[in-house]
Amino acid sequence: MTHPTARHLVQHHDHGDGHRHHHAPEPFDTCTLTYDARLLRRKMLTTDGGTDVLVDLEHTTSLNDGDLLALDDGRTVGIRAADEPLYRVTGDLARLAWHIGNRHMPCQFADDHLLILRDPVIGHMLADHLGATVTVVEAPFRPEGGAYGHGRTLPHAH
Repeated sequence: MTHPTARHLVQHHDHGDGHRHHHAPEPFDTCTLTYDARLLRRKMLTTDGGTDVLVDLEHTTSLNDGDLLALDDGRTVGIRAADEPLYRVTGDLARLAWHIGNRHMPCQFADDHLLILRDPVIGHMLADHLGATVTVVEAPFRPEGGAYGHGRTLPHAH
């Protein structure tokens, strides 16, 4: 059985107005993925509507909420960030963000809180040692990309 194949990514460009900005057809379906599942190069995905799609990108890529996968048949599949287990962190955000970043943890920034993937050790450190208020939530995770425009930061040695 032959499946539609996605070989190209049409990246979402946010100009601060909350609308998608790319020049591609509207998606025929969406694929809802967790943060970890949005890092891929070659993988079979099943869309929310049940269509199997082979993703075969040139390089390992971090897909973002709102991106589109361009299929070889001319259609596109929209990428959605799935709800997943997170911590909502409040307190001295600059200090807390420094400690989270020092541990190379992905972090989503908002005006009044941070969101991080749930990790009991980090939650304990933030709450008990750094004075943060840590609340368990389920939400889409859209962390900040790497400092040099390459998407997510992968582990490296010091």
